[in-house]
Amino acid sequence: MSNITIGIGDLKVCRAPDVLITYALGSCVGVCLLDSATSVGGLSHIMLPDSTAGTNGASTPMRFADLALPMLIRQMEGMGASRMRLKAKIAGGATMFATASDKFNIGERNIAAVKKFLMQNHIPIIAEDIGLDYGRTQLFYPETGVMEIRAAAKGVKMF
Repeated sequence: MSNITIGIGDLKVCRAPDVLITYALGSCVGVCLLDSATSVGGLSHIMLPDSTAGTNGASTPMRFADLALPMLIRQMEGMGASRMRLKAKIAGGATMFATASDKFNIGERNIAAVKKFLMQNHIPIIAEDIGLDYGRTQLFYPETGVMEIRAAAKGVKMF
């Protein structure tokens, strides 16, 4: 078993018993996908909701929900996962700084983009730890399907 670290704006896939881990989920959203029949799991650390909003998504596709999530699914399918069996667990999307406009609340926009993509692709969200005002570390165990969330002064939660 090894721990596989996913950086900010990155994604990785693995097979059990490996563990996926990402740090510094503030306004970013961590998306865990699992095909429990094959024990193939994936985790994407989403920074921004939409690659078409004036940024160069082509050079950094894994940062954006609309580009990263299809990539994650394709990589999982390449390891034998079936799109029809995928289930999701999500975390993050915090409001880290007070803003004068919802336009600048990246956390809420990231959550909405992730949920929209998953709904459109018929992937149920079976657990979430989203919003509020604090950062998180997210661990995902494809062997059991458990998502572990660690947050300073908040303890550890298992989903």
